[in-house]
Amino acid sequence: MIVLVVDGYNMIGDWPELKVLKEFQLEEARNRLIEMLAEYQAYTGYRVIVVFDAYGVKGTEKKRKEHRLDVIFTKENETADERIEKLVNEVKNVQTKVYVATSDFAEQWTIFSKGALRKSARELLLEVREIHSEIQESVEEHLTLQPKSKIPLSEDVLKYFEKWRRGGK
Repeated sequence: MIVLVVDGYNMIGDWPELKVLKEFQLEEARNRLIEMLAEYQAYTGYRVIVVFDAYGVKGTEKKRKEHRLDVIFTKENETADERIEKLVNEVKNVQTKVYVATSDFAEQWTIFSKGALRKSARELLLEVREIHSEIQESVEEHLTLQPKSKIPLSEDVLKYFEKWRRGGK
């Protein structure tokens, strides 16, 4: 099994689309990141965990499932890096390969020491874009291969049927 643990705000601060979005709507940037990672998870089959830093925010840790992703907001006075390190310890075993997506250099060294591998924000973005392109190509190919009608009809007949379908004569 492969697990990808993502430092959410690190990606938002690095990915161009999300960087712009966070200036006006941070929640929308988080939601867009989750959508992008959900597509990545569905395509790769990896388990994806997104960690958002709630350091300095009062309250307990919040965990939820969104689009089949595990989304974690850290507890009060806990950084995303601390929570990511705990997650690596929890999920890392002989049968599980763990990647951590972060561009934080200090965090990369820490997760290396715990036996996890790293992906920079840029590397993950390139993978997400490539997967999105492959999905788009697959959908377009499927649409072109799909027959329009079981009975071949001329353009005139198709126009007539469309007009008739819309209630015209």
